[in-house]
Amino acid sequence: MNSTQVNLACDFTGGALGHRLRTSGRRQALPRAVGFDHGRTPSVVDATAGLGRDAFLLASLGAKVTLVERSPKIHDLLQDGLLRATQDGGNAREAAARITLHLGDAITLLPKLAPEVVLVDPMHPPRTKSALVKKEMRLLREIVGTDEDALNLMQVALDTAAKRVVLKWPLRAPAMVGLAPPSHQIRGKTTRYDVFMTS
Repeated sequence: MNSTQVNLACDFTGGALGHRLRTSGRRQALPRAVGFDHGRTPSVVDATAGLGRDAFLLASLGAKVTLVERSPKIHDLLQDGLLRATQDGGNAREAAARITLHLGDAITLLPKLAPEVVLVDPMHPPRTKSALVKKEMRLLREIVGTDEDALNLMQVALDTAAKRVVLKWPLRAPAMVGLAPPSHQIRGKTTRYDVFMTS
């Protein structure tokens, strides 16, 4: 096992995610962006699963979430994290039960999944400032590389999502080149969600 695999893990019950699960609810930026509103809980396809934290947050709030990850190494980490969440029992087990994990390319899988809402969180543009990217993100980038086909993925998502597509993007980064303006945006402290209504 290499050093990257040793240092990178999917932890759905501890750390920053555990804090978010304990202290926050449906009014966070991400649930609002995907369409949580007045008791409505949409189903979501997370087309760029990564370490699965956004998906687990949504599942903990009641959403059925389909995770798509094309890196076999990250898929294995996700599978392990979901298993440990199931073994923890309680709310973690209930959230894990709402998640379906697929290994594959979302560009190919999305038309077959007939999604209601699609969440896309590609590897973001390199930072222009000197601040170091978190070690965990650097390790993730070492495995998955950069998403050169992010625009293609967004176009497929827009063609297949019944309700909306949500692009997670750094707060002050320029818009993805070649993409039409979003219907609206929801902004957090460091992240913004560009929401494209498709219905």
